[in-house]
Amino acid sequence: MEAIKQLIRKGEELLTGRKRNSVFKEVIVNAEALENRVAVMEDGQLEEFSIERTTEHQIVASVFKGKIKNLEPGLKAAFVDIGFEKNAFLHYWDIIPESLTERVELVEAEGAPAPKPQKKITQGDIPKLYPPGSEVIVQVVKGPIGTKGPRITTNISIPGRFLVLMPFNPLRGISRKIENDKERQRLKKIIQRLKVPEGMGVIIRTAGENQWKRYFIRDLEILVQTWKQVEEKIKTQPTPSCVFQEPNLVERTVRDFLTEEVDRIVVDSEKPFERVREMVGQISRRSKNKVKLYNEPTPIFVKFNVEKQIENAFRRQVWLKSGGYICIDETEALVAIDVNTGRHKSQKDLDTTIFQTNMEAAEEICRQLRLRNIGGLIVIDFIDMRNRGDQMKVLQKVRDGVKRDKAKTRILPISQLGLMEMTRQRHSESMASAVYGDCPYCKGKGLVKSSLTMSVEIQRKISEILRKQRQQGKSDQPQLRIYVHPEVLNRLRSEDEQLLIELENKLSGKLSFRADPTFHFEQFKITDVASGQELG
Repeated sequence: MEAIKQLIRKGEELLTGRKRNSVFKEVIVNAEALENRVAVMEDGQLEEFSIERTTEHQIVASVFKGKIKNLEPGLKAAFVDIGFEKNAFLHYWDIIPESLTERVELVEAEGAPAPKPQKKITQGDIPKLYPPGSEVIVQVVKGPIGTKGPRITTNISIPGRFLVLMPFNPLRGISRKIENDKERQRLKKIIQRLKVPEGMGVIIRTAGENQWKRYFIRDLEILVQTWKQVEEKIKTQPTPSCVFQEPNLVERTVRDFLTEEVDRIVVDSEKPFERVREMVGQISRRSKNKVKLYNEPTPIFVKFNVEKQIENAFRRQVWLKSGGYICIDETEALVAIDVNTGRHKSQKDLDTTIFQTNMEAAEEICRQLRLRNIGGLIVIDFIDMRNRGDQMKVLQKVRDGVKRDKAKTRILPISQLGLMEMTRQRHSESMASAVYGDCPYCKGKGLVKSSLTMSVEIQRKISEILRKQRQQGKSDQPQLRIYVHPEVLNRLRSEDEQLLIELENKLSGKLSFRADPTFHFEQFKITDVASGQELG
């Protein structure tokens, strides 16, 4: 009987393409006139979130025909005009052919002759190879952030569903994220026999794991055809110009997320729905049935509980299931993440409580980094753990958590101060920068001066004006009118009235106050009643 059950389970797995007891994975697409949003859900929990404004052009991964404007030997960089207000930044090491050994395992083509030794390009050769005024084909690796222009590379790569085509690099490789040895051996045989055009190379992406050979052949055909169109544009279009536009968010989602593990794609707009079905049909006809059109009156992100999860995920304080919480603060220099036990406290075994909170926080932090698209230097202040073994388990939890992250990460062990330092590759501005702007009231500080502070500053300024007028020998009693925010005026009348009376008597002045609701909380104005002149 047990043998029969196992056969039934195997049959179900073959028919459905997914294992029993695996998570239910779905992609929710919200396409609107000004904005497209994509959420990747696993068992109802938000795991990936992307947003793209339709009014903004996607330039990361796009290819441009540019012109070198100038070289900066001190910076070891070139500045390239690719058609934007700010020239793009091209570091010398992004011109030298890229070493792929960190990301992929290299594979030699079957029956290929031994490669001819080529002269190695060094940074000293760059000024001769790329003098100012020369044309160069580049790809954007990082969009403009703040006042900085885009960052670019000459190491061009065009991603497909299962392969990445490298038009100027003849190497072949397999992503190191595919860890199964047996599967790697199978993929090696496939990539060795692929008929790749001379001078070009390919890498098998993580999504290529467990895929049939025919999928790679079809993917390669599409990529080569795409590059032929790019080459035609390079020949005919003026400099500077875009010769390859990275697909929009909806199309990138199909390319990057559609695997056998995805159970459903739900789209709430007719045209994107048809486009997604068309793209899915090119990859797998059987998977077309996974694409569903949503046309209910309730907004799709509300229906699938995405909106609420986005709101919770972008708060400064994120609660953990155990009762602990993490605080995330983004600054220009780094991102600081603090872990706290919160309501998760146990007097019986404090070490176990701390370890459990840190483990849960490690998993949630990896999720938050993906959701918020946080990049740069990240410092995590875990709760102090005395046991070195516990520290190593938390470190491993973080390393496991970032494996599904597309951005490159580098993680250092927990220091003696209980801090973990890590870096995460930054392709574009964080989600917070894209969605939010600085508060016009506090100018991005998140703080305003208290009413007590404003009272002190106003009294200090009044004292300065009255002393100056007395020094100038004005015999008449000066009359000043002070305009302030209503809440500041409330403080002056209710708590500081006696101090203001003493100030009048001491400096022989007469003061009157007016509330102006249009004033900023930190704003005030002092005028001379007799002349109407503004004094401060």
